[in-house]
Amino acid sequence: MPLQIILNLVIAIMWMFLSETYTFVSFLSGYIIGALLLFMLRRFIPDAFYLGRVWKIIKLVFLFIKELLISNLDIVRWVYKPRKDYKPGIFALPTELKSNWEITMLTSLISLTPGTLSVAVSDDNNTIYIHAMDLDDNDTAIEAIKTTFEKAIMEVTR
Repeated sequence: MPLQIILNLVIAIMWMFLSETYTFVSFLSGYIIGALLLFMLRRFIPDAFYLGRVWKIIKLVFLFIKELLISNLDIVRWVYKPRKDYKPGIFALPTELKSNWEITMLTSLISLTPGTLSVAVSDDNNTIYIHAMDLDDNDTAIEAIKTTFEKAIMEVTR
């Protein structure tokens, strides 16, 4: 992947020199031309096309924003409820993530989402203990995190 980024930047800079305009617009147009060339020649380059990973990162950011908004609305609804009938609890999330970076990303996304907090990670990095403000069913909470954050992180890193 770094080879593709370097090639794309070289093409963008060459485009600026050839067009003899040293502006951001010229660099951006050269960068887009370079990305299109790399996309068309991707079968000759051994790595996967790097802009695909960028798209997956953007999807992860939008997923986090969506979950952040939904959980903020849930918190506001719980605060203004006349009866406080929510059930806080701690559950264990078995994770398929292996690297420290992946686990750190998942625990950060969980902790940044209102209503949940990563309490601890097991010594073997296979389980994350999470405190939830309203925990009806452990399996539902585990499935919700696995199908959203964990899946998106695996798409970005693998």
